[in-house]
Amino acid sequence: MIIQIDSREKARAITKIVAEFDRQNITHPVSKLMVGDYMNYDNPRLIIDRKQNLSELCNNVCNDHDRFRRELILAQKNEIQLVILVEHGKGITCLQDVAWWDNPRRWKRQRNRVTGKWEDVETKAMTGDVLYKILCTQEQKYGCRFLFCDKDETGKEIIRILMDGL
Repeated sequence: MIIQIDSREKARAITKIVAEFDRQNITHPVSKLMVGDYMNYDNPRLIIDRKQNLSELCNNVCNDHDRFRRELILAQKNEIQLVILVEHGKGITCLQDVAWWDNPRRWKRQRNRVTGKWEDVETKAMTGDVLYKILCTQEQKYGCRFLFCDKDETGKEIIRILMDGL
């Protein structure tokens, strides 16, 4: 098995993934991919795009929406099954769990000007249930899949998905 790694992946961020590839004697050349981050040469129509956590995915869906959508459309037009693998852990094991995610940006701590006491103030940051609905819509509209794993299992999960398919 040969897994191509996108050249835009940060070397420091993927050291454990590369170590797992090495441990399993998987060749892993680095070169730019059209979409995503990891591709098996034996099945170039299945590509994995890795996200560090739900906060990064939330940022992609909100702030980088146009760029993220263009990537989903590009994959769809080229008949590529794009899997977005989110290394979140912490009880998020499937797409349905996203609805219960507590966005860390949802609350901010600030001093009350009247009382001088610190208090938590709700922001307009996206909630887990809204993110869940958006991701479901993207799966239906663009044919991508959202999968989840712990950071310690990412390398093994990439190999499993690219070897066995979905």
